[in-house]
Amino acid sequence: MFNRQLLSELEKWRQNKSRKPLVIRGARQVGKTTLVNQFAAQYEQYIYLNLELSEDKEPFENFTSIENLISALFFLKNKTIAKKSTTLIFIDEIQEVPKALNALRYFYELAPEISVIAAGSMLETLFNKHISFPIGRVEYKVIRPVSFPEFLSAIGETAALEQLTQIPIAPFAQTKLLSLFHTYALIGGMPEIIQHYATNKDLVALGPIYDSLISGYMDDVEKYAKSNTQVLHIRHCIQSSFSQAGKRIKFEGFGNAAYKSREMGESLRTLEKALFIQLIYPCTTATVPMVPDIKKSPRLQILDSGLLNYYVGIQKDIIGTKDLNSIYQGTLIEHLIGQELLAFQYNALSALQFWVREKKESTAEVDYLFQHDGLIIPIEVKSGKEGTLKSLHSYMDIAPHDIAIRFYAGALNITDAITQKGKHYKILNLPYYLGSQIEKYIAWLIETK
Repeated sequence: MFNRQLLSELEKWRQNKSRKPLVIRGARQVGKTTLVNQFAAQYEQYIYLNLELSEDKEPFENFTSIENLISALFFLKNKTIAKKSTTLIFIDEIQEVPKALNALRYFYELAPEISVIAAGSMLETLFNKHISFPIGRVEYKVIRPVSFPEFLSAIGETAALEQLTQIPIAPFAQTKLLSLFHTYALIGGMPEIIQHYATNKDLVALGPIYDSLISGYMDDVEKYAKSNTQVLHIRHCIQSSFSQAGKRIKFEGFGNAAYKSREMGESLRTLEKALFIQLIYPCTTATVPMVPDIKKSPRLQILDSGLLNYYVGIQKDIIGTKDLNSIYQGTLIEHLIGQELLAFQYNALSALQFWVREKKESTAEVDYLFQHDGLIIPIEVKSGKEGTLKSLHSYMDIAPHDIAIRFYAGALNITDAITQKGKHYKILNLPYYLGSQIEKYIAWLIETK
């Protein structure tokens, strides 16, 4: 089993004397339980509770006071209550018992010495239901699919990982890192897939695992759909999301169905709460704050590019390609860069955005926006020359700074560019595999200007 970088965030949380119970959000099968099980090694005692099991559920269903609940939990798991301060309690699938959610506030108020973490595959879908969340008394972290650096660690490429984190990266590392990134682009970031690949290096054997993961998401629909009709709507949205990933969508008739905007909008937003998809809304300004325009059509991002590759049948196209931008009309690499940009955004409110200017005479669109120290920096995912980046030039004409980023299949370099209106700016050209290092490279560019 390999470590996730979110472990370092959990360690900071543990050391915080004013910590609150921690709720870990994440789609099913992204590694929530495994992560906490690994983290538990730092504690003298570990109490694991799965509220899908009747024996673990019972103490919460009969909850009357936090003192009685703590006594019951320590008794149930045969732990020493005198060691509360060195005990981690992990409440998995907490959405199964609403009283357990409410109990988190009492852990914070009356038993802060105990470290408490909660998680649940379908927890996110409860936010619209009449369940009392302990607002202000819990913290949130989000775990997402495995990032490229985590992938390198998982497959034992420690030297490649070391070079990846060197700023600036050495030219000799380019070829190997690009090759490894192509493998990562092919299989994606689902932990079970990566674990199997790390052990067996067998791409063919991954097919049944992809099937199982996708079937699992389809089966989960009944857990969070409000009605039998919505079950059909959400299943349609899951299936259609793969073919629509990376595209701007309209709710009306989504996936070539006769469903109405309200029906599709509600179903897609439910999937977004379950973190299976993200609706990326455009921003129309170049200055902070970055405010999404929810009146405009969003772009669809699904959980994992590996699932996308498998479902739409483009895995063979990736093998042997020199430029990922040539695959699936550039959708795959654009989607994967978005996945990498999100990978280390552990804040529950983190979201991707892109920029548009929609006018009759000319439309412009920039793939992503990234906020850094009060600057909103445009990001393009391209394979062409700088001179073809017309939308990027349009954005830079209104930006109060002179920094832009392009991800491509080439080597690290900085180029000078000029807009049609005559504004000079710098383009930081980054190899695709450096998406996870974007913060460091922006700082590096600013220092070297």
